[in-house]
Amino acid sequence: MQMNKTRFHDNGTQAVLLRQRRILMIKIISILFPFFILGAVEGLLRVFNYGHDLQLFITAPGKEDYYVLNPSASLKYFSNEQIATTGNKELFKKVKDTNSIRIFVLGESTTIGYPYFHNGSFHRWLQYRLWHNYPNKQFEIINISLTGVNSYTVAGFAKEIIPYQPDAVLIYTGHNEYYGALGAGSTDKVAGSPFMIKLVLKLRELRLTQLISNTFNKIRFLNSTTNSPADGKTRMELMVANQQIQIGSELYKRGIEQFTNNMGQALGVLDKAHIPVFISNLVSSEYDLFPFISAPVDSIKYPDFNKSYREGQDLIAKGDSIAAQKAFLSANNIFGQHAGCNYYLGLLSLNARDSVAGKAYFDNARDYDVLRFRAPSKLNEVIAQLCTRYKQAHLVDVRSVFEVNCLAHIIGESLLLEHVHPNLRGYSLMSDAFYQALKQEGILPENTVETMDYHQLRAKMPLTAVDSLSGAYKIANLKRSWPFNQGTNNDTTIINGPEEQWAYEIAFRHTSWATVMKELLTNYSRTQNWNAAAKVLSALALENPTEPVYFEEAANNYGKADNLPEAMCFFQRAFLLAPSFDKARMIFVLALQLDKPKEALPYLDYAIANNERKMELQKVRTLVLEVLVLQETIQNEPGNLHLLNQIATAYFKMGNITGASRYVDKVLEKEPKNAEALALSNQLKKA
Repeated sequence: MQMNKTRFHDNGTQAVLLRQRRILMIKIISILFPFFILGAVEGLLRVFNYGHDLQLFITAPGKEDYYVLNPSASLKYFSNEQIATTGNKELFKKVKDTNSIRIFVLGESTTIGYPYFHNGSFHRWLQYRLWHNYPNKQFEIINISLTGVNSYTVAGFAKEIIPYQPDAVLIYTGHNEYYGALGAGSTDKVAGSPFMIKLVLKLRELRLTQLISNTFNKIRFLNSTTNSPADGKTRMELMVANQQIQIGSELYKRGIEQFTNNMGQALGVLDKAHIPVFISNLVSSEYDLFPFISAPVDSIKYPDFNKSYREGQDLIAKGDSIAAQKAFLSANNIFGQHAGCNYYLGLLSLNARDSVAGKAYFDNARDYDVLRFRAPSKLNEVIAQLCTRYKQAHLVDVRSVFEVNCLAHIIGESLLLEHVHPNLRGYSLMSDAFYQALKQEGILPENTVETMDYHQLRAKMPLTAVDSLSGAYKIANLKRSWPFNQGTNNDTTIINGPEEQWAYEIAFRHTSWATVMKELLTNYSRTQNWNAAAKVLSALALENPTEPVYFEEAANNYGKADNLPEAMCFFQRAFLLAPSFDKARMIFVLALQLDKPKEALPYLDYAIANNERKMELQKVRTLVLEVLVLQETIQNEPGNLHLLNQIATAYFKMGNITGASRYVDKVLEKEPKNAEALALSNQLKKA
């Protein structure tokens, strides 16, 4: 009986346990079932290719060996796809060359080069200079900046670029901190803590989230009374939710904290990966831009402010600057955070030749401007502090460079187009600041050839009148809109010829920049303006640095224009991309004509090793080595005319008439009746 009771008890226990397990399993399935459904839906959406893959880079269309910025990458940061921006299409190799320096550029509209976008941007100025100063080095400068974004995008992209082996990262960002995507004062923001924002950014990668978001936006659009979500507004106006963010307010502090945290994360991950970062401080117009919106002054708390302020304005209109300054000082003593009052005091201080006080007032005017399209000075302090915290972070002091190049060291329209975007000279100065920083920190190798300095860069940069005009037209159009509201006075979009017409069409997207460049090329080639044609081809090469055809054609046109140094430079770039016997031959011939036998030798050796034309090149090599020895000897005997004649003779024997003539002229300049030189001169005339 005891045994039976035990068996019964055991069976009952097992039944209870089994029931409990079934209940637990049902609960687990109930909990997991929605996730299974969501996972299945996500899988189906991916199978049917719904939505966007938001990874940073994709395989370049038609170029299987290259990556390019994913045009959908920005959608992670914009909740509204219709106002999301796309960036440049700058290719880089999937397998990095050992001879390559790879640099990523992160930031916003200034960083991408607005309003020029193409070769006016600072990274293109930098690229062009590097081509000339390091002819045997390959550079991949990939600008992944976007308009309308801020430090959230920079922080996100910084993490994603690490596997792609950057040798350096260049950053310029901060002006969009309040009104860029996810900014503290933006219409496109996410409420909550930084953790919630990061969670939302992660969820946006899911196709299911994209489906829900797209459905919501369509419903909202259908219920809208307007025909377009934009309703004719500019992106600047669409992105602004809070037009008044006073200094010291909670929203102001949130923007500073947001920038500090995001840039700290960006610099932190790059520092941990031992990747050098070059981050610039920020520049904005001070002298030539009246503040957008000044903080309202409480007439009850500060009853005399408006009276003194209006009195100052009236006195300025009458031309009495001394009395006006007293009135504005009185107003400023009553309430010191009025942007307009500080701006007037800045102007009046300069008028009184007190540039130190003037600069201080202009800085205040910018910081007190409650419509925060210009970064407050606090962000420059944050950038400087972050650079001291991370070993790999290096401050690029663009602000000081701009101040040195402005009257009274106050930044204005001599370098900026409106509130924050540089003109072409401004972008060139930015490029020089980054170039010097890269050199100082050893990212760039020691120069082995004559370098292109800043002034030569300014003179040679392949920018056309069309590039400059199209930028001017975009800015004129921008200034007609909010918050500038300058109307149509002083309209610069006057069409007087084909260049103005092309520029206008580019500015307002009636045609593409590449199409216009090819039109220009056709015109210059037809009129045999080879130097102008070569300049356009150089611009196309900058835009398409992986295409050797543009470099080779530029070199050929520079050759027709008798510009041998540029012809050699562009043949060298073409050779790096696609080595060949013909290119090597052109390079060593040009190098010898330019009296650069040391630079000619590697290309001569390549031509000998790949001598598909079966040319007699070994004799040329022997003569080149002879010239190198003679040049080394003559350094110790600069007055030895016989050595100069020997070099001329060696050049003549190898068929280098240009090089031989150069040395004959040197001898005859010092000794007009030198028999050896005169005899060789006669031979050269017959050649």
